Amino acid sequence: MHWVVSLFLCAGTLSAAVPDFKITAVPGGKLRAFQKQFAQHIDVFGVRVFGTAKTPPTKLRHIAIVLAEYLDNDEDGRPDNPAVLAELVRRNAFMAVAETEQAMELLDPEEFQDAGFHAGQGQFATETLPGGRRFDATLEEVLHLITHEGYANVYPKIFGERPGTELAKCLDRARGGHFRRVPRRYPKEAWFTYDDWSCDYSCQCTEYLYWAITSVLGAQEAKHRREEIAHEWKLYNRELVQKHDPHIFKLIADPKYKLPTRLPDGEYAVK
Repeated sequence: MHWVVSLFLCAGTLSAAVPDFKITAVPGGKLRAFQKQFAQHIDVFGVRVFGTAKTPPTKLRHIAIVLAEYLDNDEDGRPDNPAVLAELVRRNAFMAVAETEQAMELLDPEEFQDAGFHAGQGQFATETLPGGRRFDATLEEVLHLITHEGYANVYPKIFGERPGTELAKCLDRARGGHFRRVPRRYPKEAWFTYDDWSCDYSCQCTEYLYWAITSVLGAQEAKHRREEIAHEWKLYNRELVQKHDPHIFKLIADPKYKLPTRLPDGEYAVK
């Protein structure tokens, strides 16, 4: 789900402190623009997580923990890719969490966009499902924020979300051709067949990278999950991605990019 995406550049403050996931009121200063619509706030290495007044605190904290797990995947207290974190903070990246999808639609993003905050990702509590019995959208939405605002800008020729980048070349192979817009019908050989017509080429890049990373990490291989996603994604585990999509697998596994190697489990404890 893409809610607020941007190219806005603004200086941020990099927080080196290990997050304690304490929920506070929305701070003042430059963050005052969020105070009218959000009542809760968590700082994760300088990346902000905002929640509406009716967002369950346990759901908000879970989202913040997964964000920390993605950024500090080995849980040593230091983000794995400092350049990506610095870019997220520089762009004032944030998660905006509402209690329901309807409540999310009622939010007015112009209030904080006018203050210079464009680099946000929306999520609602009803799709935030820790525990493993159903797919937890946190694994998707938080990763979207990190790759779209972080990796795409730190490594523009590799993870940039436009035609010609290494990610885009992988996307075109996965869809069986180069499609600037979602086609009416994908070629039979395609293994990524996302069909949301509102998702432009940049969005398709973001979605494709999410599918590849989370499949390699084991998030998509449960039987019920495979059935849910079969209409848009075929390579539901590490072995299938490595065999049928070796180019994206090589990018994901390349240690110089420091992408996550372990799926977040909702528990962050610095070793």
